[in-house]
Amino acid sequence: MTDGRDETPAPAASAASGPATAETPTATPAPDPDADFARIALGYPAEPIAPLPVRQPPGPATRFDAWWRAKMSEPRWSLLWTWGGPGLVMLVAVVTRLVALSQPHALVFDETYYAKDAWSLLHLGYEGSWSDGDDARFLAGDTDVYTDVPSFVAHPPLGKWVIALGLMAFGAQDAIGWRISVAIVGILLVALTMAVARGLFHSRVITVLSGGLLAIDGNAIVMSRVALLDIVLALFCLLGVGAMLLDRRWARRRLEGWVIRRELGHRHTDWGPSLWWRPWMLAAAVAFGAASAVKWSGIWFLAILAIWSVVMDALDRRRAGVAFWPTSAALKQAPVSFLLLVPLAAAVHLASWTGWFVTDDGYDRHWIESGGGERWTGALSWVPTAFQNWYHYQASMYGFHVGESTPHSYQANPLTWLFLVRPTSMYYQESDGGASAAAITEIANPLIWWACTAALGFLVWRFIRTRDGAVGVLLVAIAAGYLPWMGYLHRTVFQFYTIVFEPFLVIGLAVALAHLLGRWNDPPGRRRVGFATVGTFLVLAVVLSAYWFPMWIGLPMPREFIYSHYWLRSWL
Repeated sequence: MTDGRDETPAPAASAASGPATAETPTATPAPDPDADFARIALGYPAEPIAPLPVRQPPGPATRFDAWWRAKMSEPRWSLLWTWGGPGLVMLVAVVTRLVALSQPHALVFDETYYAKDAWSLLHLGYEGSWSDGDDARFLAGDTDVYTDVPSFVAHPPLGKWVIALGLMAFGAQDAIGWRISVAIVGILLVALTMAVARGLFHSRVITVLSGGLLAIDGNAIVMSRVALLDIVLALFCLLGVGAMLLDRRWARRRLEGWVIRRELGHRHTDWGPSLWWRPWMLAAAVAFGAASAVKWSGIWFLAILAIWSVVMDALDRRRAGVAFWPTSAALKQAPVSFLLLVPLAAAVHLASWTGWFVTDDGYDRHWIESGGGERWTGALSWVPTAFQNWYHYQASMYGFHVGESTPHSYQANPLTWLFLVRPTSMYYQESDGGASAAAITEIANPLIWWACTAALGFLVWRFIRTRDGAVGVLLVAIAAGYLPWMGYLHRTVFQFYTIVFEPFLVIGLAVALAHLLGRWNDPPGRRRVGFATVGTFLVLAVVLSAYWFPMWIGLPMPREFIYSHYWLRSWL
């Protein structure tokens, strides 16, 4: 186990043993350069220079390290650890996200919007209108009480189409119909988090820790069990980041090829090449476009990761010896990357509105024709009326988001998100005259969450100290999911929005834990302290997740047990 990449130590050099004899002198005199010169001048070979002694690398720090390395040297055990560890994590993710998924049979929190919108979207192609009393009828199985009158919606339709896939498969007679798609997305998020961690740090320890921490954390569990949009947004953003990481490798290989051709005398310029064929960047464009088609905040990942890509292109070109590497990246490659990313992402976003375009009754579908506004004139007069109507609809949605400041009892200022000050109560239903209740509260595992916040400081310190590119990627992704909300401190927002950047937080925590764990050949005392610290943390994290699990899945519990979970007054 290491705190970074999987390593195999260099084999120890063999050393002669036994007492010194006349045949095995105790010391070898240093060679005389002048004598060697004389021998060579006379035609004799020079005396061989005695090799410098090879320093013996330190052995395993503890018996466990020795046993572990012996097992990992066997292919079957190494394969078991490579696939068995992530496999166990995935089993935990499946159980925590699917057990009792249909309970409670209720429209939890904003499911009252998204589940019903998904159902009408599935049947109309756009979101129809529902009456105030339709929740009870929908839950009773009377699902076709929507009208074809269009409803103004605050978010693009792709996330609701994902929810609709579950409704297509299971119907709306049971809550599993509108939750199953989101649960599957939550399971995939755990798998993809491990894949990104493995790609960044090449460490099986960090890979398993990252997935395991996300699999048992309450924020990720709750958001995988209620039909909201944020877990879908998180998956597409993580897919986009993963694709950008693969694009970096692809671009570096192409740049290395350019360097080789230059060294062989092929024609080249001091500006370096323009890399047009970047398939992983195209894949990232699709992912980020899909993210923005779930919630507009996905655009920030596209913008910030695109800037990161330009910076990395510049650094790669400097290493490759491109003379004008800053201007090469900014003026030659950046426009190409823009053309690869932005138009395709915009096309994906626009395609998510297909149902609105191919039907006639969507909200503002005929805004201009009905006298609501005027057609564009001048240079934009050629734009189709349908697109002009759609643009007006988007402007209305943007105005709603910017101005949304209606007070909510569970709103959470973004400045407090990292400290878990105000988690969201999604559901609460008392029974037995108030003696017991069922609750779904989006309280992250406090130990994991606060440790993530501390690990964020560690990541900043490590990046400043080492310029570790993998750590830099984590910081950039966290910034893309978190910092844009600093511009909307007046807006009504919630703690569960953090699910978008939580995968990167838990990877960062896994890196910090691996650092505490130490390396296999660290001093024994350092290694034992690492084992004790990390082991204690993980045991406590599992115990706390078991303690909170009923609060994450809505199991009926005694009222006193429920209130024992509110460690802070602000959690009530």
